[in-house]
Amino acid sequence: MTNKSVIQTDNAPEAIGTYSQAVKAGDTVYLSGQIPLDPETMDVVSGDISVSIRRVFDNLAAVCEASGGKLQDIVKLNIYLTDLGNFATVNEIMATYFQEPYPARAAIGVAALPKGVPVEMDAVMVLS
Repeated sequence: MTNKSVIQTDNAPEAIGTYSQAVKAGDTVYLSGQIPLDPETMDVVSGDISVSIRRVFDNLAAVCEASGGKLQDIVKLNIYLTDLGNFATVNEIMATYFQEPYPARAAIGVAALPKGVPVEMDAVMVLS
């Protein structure tokens, strides 16, 4: 595919495996899962779940910006939580990062996530 390009930014955690932070194909950007890693130290952030959720949204925002877009350009957001009891907190914080129309979304309860974190998110963004 000739219109495929890899997105990379130092403002989000570097990939810790065999994947790219995002891949742009045409006007669609596929953002890899982000966990609450501080991009400068590559350490998991400390604090309650709200700190983790905000760090994940900030990491996604950095990759969106490196792709030429912004969070509001996300059309599909997947949220993975090790405790679905944190779903209300995700909603509260998400409302501070997004405005209507909100992206399509899935929230999925999982047994575990990389590095033992409580939340991970990936997304699909369409640039206009």
